[in-house]
Amino acid sequence: MLNKKSVDDINVKGQKVLVRCDFNVPLQDGKITDENRLVAALPTIQKLVNDGGRVILCSHLGKPKGQPLPEMSLAPVAVRLSELLGQEVKFAADPEVVGPNARAAAEAMKDGDIVLLENTRYRAEETKNEDAFSKDLASLAEVFVNDAFGTAHRAHCSNVGVTKYMKTNVVGYLMQKEIDFLGNAVNNPERPFVAILGGAKVSSKLSVIENLLDKVDVLIIGGGMSYTFSKAMGGNVGNSLLEEDYCDYAVKMIKKAEDKGVKLLLPVDSVIADDFSNDANTQVVNAGDIPDNWEGLDIGPETVKLFTGAVKEAKTVVWNGPMGAFEMPKFAVGTEAVAKALAETDAVTIIGGGDSAAAINILGYGDKMTHISTGGGASLEFLEGKELPGVAAADNK
Repeated sequence: MLNKKSVDDINVKGQKVLVRCDFNVPLQDGKITDENRLVAALPTIQKLVNDGGRVILCSHLGKPKGQPLPEMSLAPVAVRLSELLGQEVKFAADPEVVGPNARAAAEAMKDGDIVLLENTRYRAEETKNEDAFSKDLASLAEVFVNDAFGTAHRAHCSNVGVTKYMKTNVVGYLMQKEIDFLGNAVNNPERPFVAILGGAKVSSKLSVIENLLDKVDVLIIGGGMSYTFSKAMGGNVGNSLLEEDYCDYAVKMIKKAEDKGVKLLLPVDSVIADDFSNDANTQVVNAGDIPDNWEGLDIGPETVKLFTGAVKEAKTVVWNGPMGAFEMPKFAVGTEAVAKALAETDAVTIIGGGDSAAAINILGYGDKMTHISTGGGASLEFLEGKELPGVAAADNK
């Protein structure tokens, strides 16, 4: 069990608190086009303000690679946060992030005030986790709160380096939720525990498959990666996505599942197309019977029944990766059926970031899930059973 100190374990009245948020929002002509990440950060900020803390926010945005690029400034975030919080968020516009503006703003703060620093990646040291920038950040505050799960798998100055110079390091509400669900629910699930893995490549999910086979009762494999399994079992996959080098690995995993008594469910039929396009001709064939020049782009109707049936019996479900080329309506049927089955179950449902989170939200089932992870890469590494630097750096209870 990961048991980290959180904002509920401290009182920051009169103290300066540096909060690492994830404000990596999409910007178009200086306007924020999706503010989900800002909204998600509000409960932690509000709690610290209500406690009378002096709150200094920091985040990266995009990849300026150590250059102060105006189009990646956090200035628009300060404006929108002020509106969402109903109080001024003072923006410290220093190209060097911790500069005269930031120091003056921090100095002048009263209890309950909020300051936002400039994009942490304006400093080249940030992604290299170099001490100079970590010390600069730490010099502004007494307490550090990490609420940015999306970068928890990276050791940077603003989430890991800074903790070396702080007496108190805790996690915010968003991080706490990720630890509770992705970390602890996966390691100590209510059973039956079903994991659904999709997406294009077996290679990117190797360690996830390995780790989950030690934990789940049922492992479902769909999406592009299922054709490598199909080929490994002697089937024909035509022009479908295939990682020839991983066929031996697929055979090993099938054997491991058998040895562990894990039910491994693979597609029994596929929706195939004569072209990678929504206008292609399609047909349904048995898995492993895909003719040359045709490619599998979704799971078939019998597979939908098989997969959704397994979800109905589960008590905990983790889903990472779509079942087909869901960006085309014609091949979104499998992904949508799985999303619907998850929305209708009473089980704990955990969506592991990335494409599956996008699919769930596009299909309108977001509010029916127990937890949707905010981090793509970070959630995958958590599911692999890896220790995330950003989580490890927080104080234990």
